[in-house]
Amino acid sequence: MVERPPRAPGIADVARMAGVSVATVSRVLNDPGVVSERRRTAVQDAIVRLGYRPNEAARALKSGRQKMIGVITGNTTRYGFASVLRGIEEAAREGDFLVTITVVENGDPDHVRSAVELVLSQPLSGIIGIEFDEFVTAALARIPATMPTATAAMVGTNRSGLPYAWLDDELGARLATEHLLALGHRTVHHLAVDYPNDIGHGRTYGYLAELAARDAPVPPVVATDWAPMSARAAAIEQLPDDATAVFCFNDEVAMGVLRAMADQGRAVPGDVSVVGFDDMPLAEVWTPGLTTVRMDFAGLGRAAFEVLRATMAGAPPPTARAIRPSLVVRGSSGAPRAAARP
Repeated sequence: MVERPPRAPGIADVARMAGVSVATVSRVLNDPGVVSERRRTAVQDAIVRLGYRPNEAARALKSGRQKMIGVITGNTTRYGFASVLRGIEEAAREGDFLVTITVVENGDPDHVRSAVELVLSQPLSGIIGIEFDEFVTAALARIPATMPTATAAMVGTNRSGLPYAWLDDELGARLATEHLLALGHRTVHHLAVDYPNDIGHGRTYGYLAELAARDAPVPPVVATDWAPMSARAAAIEQLPDDATAVFCFNDEVAMGVLRAMADQGRAVPGDVSVVGFDDMPLAEVWTPGLTTVRMDFAGLGRAAFEVLRATMAGAPPPTARAIRPSLVVRGSSGAPRAAARP
């Protein structure tokens, strides 16, 4: 038989050791200012000596309040969503908040409504929406204005107008495009997810803006979806034979492009340079290592939690917090062969 651990000390044990009533211990825990310094010190000493931990769930039920926040998110199998969640959870845990997660993956009104009803059925102190797509925006539109709410966003995705922190993916796209042009490539081709929809607006806009700023030719944007093998097919079918540089919507799209180049017998970076976006953990172990734009998604999650915390405290809506990306140069990008230069 498995031996059960000894009983954890309770509030009655604290009261007994401190020589006070259970009610006095409760007041020390919930409203210490109304207890004399002598009794407060005795209770606090007993708590330390016994290793007593208040039952937060019971206290929340009694007060009707809960140190709990809800997160409304899209597809958590995707690296960006999952990493933002990690940052939110880390920051919330440091603040002694629990986190609940509700996934909204499509725009069906019944799906969105039931998701929001589930969120609002919980005793939440506030809500964070990972507003990378229109489905989360639709859910946020159903949250009452009385509920403190903030969002984590990217360029062009904060359609809700709520207080937010954001990742400057437009700047990241400019960094990637600038890097390839600076290596000597005449132009840069781009594979975009869901183009011409605006989920990746910042990345495509930044890419186009950098080409324009450097008077580089503007090739047609190649549309693909999230699957690496779809990106492989799009690259084989739509990239011209003389393409020497490709900027990809994310690292998974870049994986598909790398496969396409290998299947066509084209060397990376000798024949074609490939740059990804996000800096997934696998990016540095691929062969060649993937040059990519590092997006601090976890930092975005932490920043969004701080925005929500200020909102929950009743402070004026804080200025939107921007998280800057950075370029990580590895082995998949290089100068074009001399014959390919203009």
